[in-house]
Amino acid sequence: MGDKKRTEISELGQFGLIDRLTANFHSVNQHTVFGVGDDAAVIDTGGEDFLLLSTDLLLEGIHFDLVYFPLKHLGFKAVVVAIGDILAMNGRPEQLTLSLGVSAKLGVEQLEELYEGVRAACREYGVDLVGGDTSASVNGLVLSFSVVGRVPKKQIAYRSGAQLHDLICLTGDLGAAYMGLHLLEREKRAFEGHPDPHPKFEGYEYLLRRQLKPSARLDIIDSLREAEIVPTSMIDLTDGLASDLLQLCRSSKCGARIYLDRLPIARETYAMAEELHADPVVAALNGGDDHELLFTVPLALQDRVAGIGGIDIIGHITSEQSGAVLVTPDGSDITLTAPGFKQ
Repeated sequence: MGDKKRTEISELGQFGLIDRLTANFHSVNQHTVFGVGDDAAVIDTGGEDFLLLSTDLLLEGIHFDLVYFPLKHLGFKAVVVAIGDILAMNGRPEQLTLSLGVSAKLGVEQLEELYEGVRAACREYGVDLVGGDTSASVNGLVLSFSVVGRVPKKQIAYRSGAQLHDLICLTGDLGAAYMGLHLLEREKRAFEGHPDPHPKFEGYEYLLRRQLKPSARLDIIDSLREAEIVPTSMIDLTDGLASDLLQLCRSSKCGARIYLDRLPIARETYAMAEELHADPVVAALNGGDDHELLFTVPLALQDRVAGIGGIDIIGHITSEQSGAVLVTPDGSDITLTAPGFKQ
């Protein structure tokens, strides 16, 4: 190695690292419409639709813990994670492949449980499992998905299309999955080494479902189509509202104002936060794993969006110079920050 300079990944942040690694890649195929930098790659096959392509990687010990994550639920959630990137382009997923790295601690019956969950999700969202690969793994279970989808060319939504004064819209609620994870981790610690654990999950069903078996928002994509609404920009919420909104603002070269009293946070999330002496707003902004959709629409479509149901208008797009801020009920501005971003 000698004196060769070493840059720590933490110096760049997650998104700075991606920019650095892909900076010198340039498309050479005319059918590649958009490559790195959005939720999915966009390919023009010559028809009325764009082809969408995305990939996701889930690692045991990083993204999931098999101590408390049922394999059937893991298979279902993995599909939800994978197809979320297609939904975030306003598209519909159609096919997926699944590759596995399998450690010796799992037997065939356990893998069948995993695939049962994959099959249930594929059936629910109309997706075909069309291939994959398997390999031995010395570091636990690894799942790698590739997903193909389609979107009519005139209806595609990139992260980069938000315009001044657009409304910022959000599906579902925030922070529940994060609180569900904390509940699972708490019970894991409480029963560590216990031969017959009986964790206390009564009353926490909603939080656990949001963490262990989330839903993909294909219903919202369909509702937007029916209402003839094409979002000006869109991103799926996986890293937390703050992080994903900052990504959208960076891509669209804009700022944003979101309002604390408009953030949808479930009563179960508030209750769990109080029990854990945690801040539910921090869970909503930075918890992640929500698997909802964040998108923008022109101000003129406010009534039409509000009529869909299940969507909250949480703010509006501002100039890039204004930055991204959270407005508190007393009118104070708090600058949004998130892990992975280096100013």
